[in-house]
Amino acid sequence: MIRSFLFCPADSERKMQKALASSADAIIFDLEDSVAADRRVDARKMAAANIDGNDRVWVRINPLDTEAADLDLEAVMPAAPAGIILPKPESAADAVDLAARLAELEPAAAQGRTRIVCICTEKPEALFTLGGYRGATERLAGLSWGAEDLSAAVGATASRGESGEWLAPYQLARSLCLFAATAAGVPAIDTVYTDFRNEEGLRQYAAHARRDGFGGMLAIHPAQVEVINRAFAPRPDEIQRAERIVKLFADNPGAGVLSMDGAMLDRPHVVQAERVLALANAIARKEST
Repeated sequence: MIRSFLFCPADSERKMQKALASSADAIIFDLEDSVAADRRVDARKMAAANIDGNDRVWVRINPLDTEAADLDLEAVMPAAPAGIILPKPESAADAVDLAARLAELEPAAAQGRTRIVCICTEKPEALFTLGGYRGATERLAGLSWGAEDLSAAVGATASRGESGEWLAPYQLARSLCLFAATAAGVPAIDTVYTDFRNEEGLRQYAAHARRDGFGGMLAIHPAQVEVINRAFAPRPDEIQRAERIVKLFADNPGAGVLSMDGAMLDRPHVVQAERVLALANAIARKEST
């Protein structure tokens, strides 16, 4: 259960230490967009030195069809990161290819440890293959999406409207990511909210993401982490309502439809209530350790 993935450039020791000190559920040492090509050799060394078996640390490598990706993996896999963020896959076949490379490179004592999250909408052709992630690899731990590379690929002049809302093509990409992740049985992870000084805007965006079914969100600044973590945790009133729904159906075995607070409830309401309670319990366990 990961609510917040915090990006930080892997060529900055200061930023990596600041990220590690945050309350983010996962830290992403970035070797791709935030690191200049002439800094990648140093960045790989610094990333590997700071992983040290930490089960919160993930690494975003370069796209799998580049030489840089192999160099990234060769540098960081001996340190057994918790996961790899794969940018710009063309299809689930890239996740399968990555899983094979991980199996070759990871230490014997850490076989199967490193998971995969794909940023699955950054290439236009990828949007037509999203159903393929179901059953692709056991290492798949989530799907996320991005708009910037996609908008550049299609020649768009903007991906958001004047009030900050995603324009129609990117709303489609976001929705397809959500449905593809659900079909694959893994969490959907919403993309970054880039205005890191706008706390209220972030709070609303994250709340809408959870409302829509996303399980977590990418972050670009440590100040965003607490807002995201709160947004993806059930509120006390949600937990109380979920407990009442589960108890109501437990007390009435065999009932298909029951009434509570003037509303009719059926099986989908029980499933959602059980999810709320499972998430609340998982967060409580995480925070108690």
